[in-house]
Amino acid sequence: MIELIATTTFGLEAVVKRELISLGFRIIKTEDGKVTFESDFSGIAKANLWLRSADRVLLKLGEFRAITFDELFEKTKALPWTDWISVNGQFPVNGKSVKSKLFSISDCQRIVKKAVVEKMKTKYSKDFFEETGPNYTIQVSLLKDVATLTIDTSGAGLHKRGYRVSNVSAPIKETLAAALIMLSYWNKDRALYDVFCGSGTIPIEAALIARNIAPGLNRKFASEEWPILDQEIWTLNREEATKAIDRTLNLEIYASDINQENLTAAKSNATQAGVGNDITFFKSDFKSVNFSKDYGIIISNPPYGERLENENIYKVKQMYRDMGKIFNQLETWSKYIITSFEGFENLFEKKADKVRKLYNGKLKVRYYQYYGPRPPKERG
Repeated sequence: MIELIATTTFGLEAVVKRELISLGFRIIKTEDGKVTFESDFSGIAKANLWLRSADRVLLKLGEFRAITFDELFEKTKALPWTDWISVNGQFPVNGKSVKSKLFSISDCQRIVKKAVVEKMKTKYSKDFFEETGPNYTIQVSLLKDVATLTIDTSGAGLHKRGYRVSNVSAPIKETLAAALIMLSYWNKDRALYDVFCGSGTIPIEAALIARNIAPGLNRKFASEEWPILDQEIWTLNREEATKAIDRTLNLEIYASDINQENLTAAKSNATQAGVGNDITFFKSDFKSVNFSKDYGIIISNPPYGERLENENIYKVKQMYRDMGKIFNQLETWSKYIITSFEGFENLFEKKADKVRKLYNGKLKVRYYQYYGPRPPKERG
């Protein structure tokens, strides 16, 4: 068995943990920004293909206390790098240090690189490594003098699903969008509206969840090129993921935006994701949307203010007031709004049932959750 780490945006650790448990993994520990779990080799493929809200999947090589560079070198060298890294492998080193005596990140990276090279020399009897093969990005993470050494199995971050062929400014990350949905009361039997859909990330992620489409099904991962991982592992996991897709649903997912360029991008992205027929896109100001159904769900990422010039802050405030007037009349609906605007509840004129602090990239945001009643068929 091996240990893997699913990294995540602060505030989403519990969501990632639930995902891992539902995938059948045993959780070892949950910490800020990461969840460590136990796996076999096949789990590397499974976790990368299926995790919706995690940022990356890291292979944990070791963890130890280090307060000198000599300690860091010797203990790093003792780890089983050659079990994983091929003779022609590329192994760049990234680093971070928080509240540790070894605070120089560049020095820590240099020491770790040197230690891994020395370890490689002992197995391959070479003095120079060309590094032209598979990628094994190493990370040395120091927290309170404890060093954690990992290899990135994902490559590009897991938010890169492979469907974003058309982009717009200030998009929400796919991983965060998926988490917002999983934190809501929405399910595939209820109507979902995103009235500020932008490039379509929230409705697309909802459709992927509803149809049980693995978010990583249409992309490649760094560890697919590792000789130690038999290609049969990836083939089998992809075949199982393809068979798991639910193709029988008739979803009610509606996405609107006032900007035609955004809608064009969103439609292209949805088609690329394989859910183009599951989402009804239409051009509209949110004030003109017809919320004719009962017990619907709104999940939206409206303009924050940070994205706009200062002279438009007034418009943002007025928009939030208008949202409150309209959304608060939808008595059977649940509403979920993510924004960095701290005075949102006052402008919306209603206190949220729950507020969750999150990050959209490096921007601190809050997820305001307004719970409506459960539909009659869900009661009991």
